[in-house]
Amino acid sequence: MKSWTGLLEQARPLLGAPSFLLFTDLLTGWVCVPGRRTITAMIAVADPAGRRAHDAYHRFSRDGPWKMSGLWKVLAIHVVARHAPTGVIELLCDDTLFHKSGRKVNRAGVFRDAVRSTTRRVVYATGLNLVVVTIRISPPWGGCPIALPINVRHHKKNDTTTTVAHAALMIREITRWPPGRELHLCADGAYATLVGAGLPRTQATSRMRRDAAPHETAPSATGKRGRPRMRGEPLPTPTELAAKARPDDWMSVTIEHRGTPIERLAHVRDVLWYHVKKTGLVRLVIVRDPDGIERDDFFVTSDLTNSGAEAASRYAGRRPIEVCFRDVKQDLGGQDPQSWKRQGPERAASLSRWLHALIWCWHIDTHPTGRTWIPRPWYPGKKTPSFLDALAAIRRVHWAGRTNTMSASKHDHDKITDALLDTLAYAA
Repeated sequence: MKSWTGLLEQARPLLGAPSFLLFTDLLTGWVCVPGRRTITAMIAVADPAGRRAHDAYHRFSRDGPWKMSGLWKVLAIHVVARHAPTGVIELLCDDTLFHKSGRKVNRAGVFRDAVRSTTRRVVYATGLNLVVVTIRISPPWGGCPIALPINVRHHKKNDTTTTVAHAALMIREITRWPPGRELHLCADGAYATLVGAGLPRTQATSRMRRDAAPHETAPSATGKRGRPRMRGEPLPTPTELAAKARPDDWMSVTIEHRGTPIERLAHVRDVLWYHVKKTGLVRLVIVRDPDGIERDDFFVTSDLTNSGAEAASRYAGRRPIEVCFRDVKQDLGGQDPQSWKRQGPERAASLSRWLHALIWCWHIDTHPTGRTWIPRPWYPGKKTPSFLDALAAIRRVHWAGRTNTMSASKHDHDKITDALLDTLAYAA
């Protein structure tokens, strides 16, 4: 319990004494409440005796004099110092839709639902469109990396700032928190323009469009009158380059895919992608399945020192941010808080991601081996914990402390207590 309290204490200077007590009650209630994570349900668990008026918690969420930017800065500095003290900081970026129903949800809009949409059918839903930047870390127990959110921005409907611009602003903000550190950002093709955004101390890796228009590098001075050329001769599209590549242009590489090495063929070529980066080359990496089952993949990186295996492995390593989105929505109930007015919806959505990172930080510090889950006969080969296991572990600690405090006697009731704790820990 002390380690959890210590993590929360980092936010005390930003919130002040009265607000900090409300903040800790809400987050503790968020962790422990079984069922939907509405604010009233959190209050019922964290403050059952009604020590404070329930309106105070709602006002704290929608109108409190605090800013999420300060909480993100504190969290990012802690995560970098504790889990990425050296080397390049690996960042992942993507946007997600937090479903919010009702006509009076402040700042909600109708956006494309990427989860339910397909290439042939686009599905729209009402909610908050959040652009999220996470840091990818390797847990001490091995296995798949973990994505910890360290910054979030809300993209409103008809916003003059695009999702890509929001991401660029967040990256520039993050570079000021751990000064002097090098960063490498990985994002899907919607954020490919970040490869040429000139972000400070940041390299970027993304997908290149199959119909992109690469060029040769601009030629040197030709002696002719007029402005110098900005680009050289046009090259074939990436798909045409892959089709025309000779057998000796391909090299066998080993790519790390979700913690598992796979064998692929890679063709690397430095090109000028004028649409994304008007000056300077980018590295195009074409990855092919030697068995011919999967289609060719086309990746682009601003780091011209990256090999084909490094660029492809980095992009394959963006999977943890998708797992993060799923865990926050399904296991942590990030879409549940019924806070509709003013800053409430945006703050509640951001706090759910802040809490997700905090739970993982606590679990890694207190259970470095990762073995906290209850054995299940249908998972005999399970070796690494999921976020639900980390959430269950912190729930168990909180509920054990509450149960032991309320117990009048200390006679043998371990079987009853264990059954109760196990039920509460995995309540959805």
